[in-house]
Amino acid sequence: MNISLTIGLLLVVLLLIYLIYALLNAEDF
Repeated sequence: MNISLTIGLLLVVLLLIYLIYALLNAEDF
């Protein structure tokens, strides 16, 4: 497996989690 591909995929997953967390915080706020 490509290392750059794995790092890119990990960054995408972290970004999605951050966006979902921000949306939940916005609803709670």
